[in-house]
Amino acid sequence: MTPEGGRLPFFVYGTLRPGERNHDVHLRGSVEAEMPARLSGAVLYEGPGYPYLVEGPEGTPVRGELITATPSAYDRLLDDLDVLEDYAPGDPRNLYERVVREVTLLDGATAPAWVYVAAPRVAARLRASGVVIGGGDWSSSRMRR
Repeated sequence: MTPEGGRLPFFVYGTLRPGERNHDVHLRGSVEAEMPARLSGAVLYEGPGYPYLVEGPEGTPVRGELITATPSAYDRLLDDLDVLEDYAPGDPRNLYERVVREVTLLDGATAPAWVYVAAPRVAARLRASGVVIGGGDWSSSRMRR
């Protein structure tokens, strides 16, 4: 089921999570709901101050939040997040690609969401020599260090 107007929520797993540096900058006043969620079929890798999500073999589910934007802020937020994530449709220089994936909420319900995943060239480099974030939770891994 697609939300009203076909506008999907966002699954965030790095600097946009509550308490992280980009949460208030980009999301304050634009969010209708935030719910803990997880994404299977992906692995988190360390990046330069932020994580990359690489799709691939099953591992520990990636932990994050499902962010539902307020209807009045949705278009602006989508544009802002595309810029933040260095994403432009079809640009081979993208660091991330924005894709639709199913995420699972704590109660077991699933929902489609926009997810920024590492672009193919970035994903290939990370698979070859990247540092995996154990446990699938970037925020927790930062606190342990």
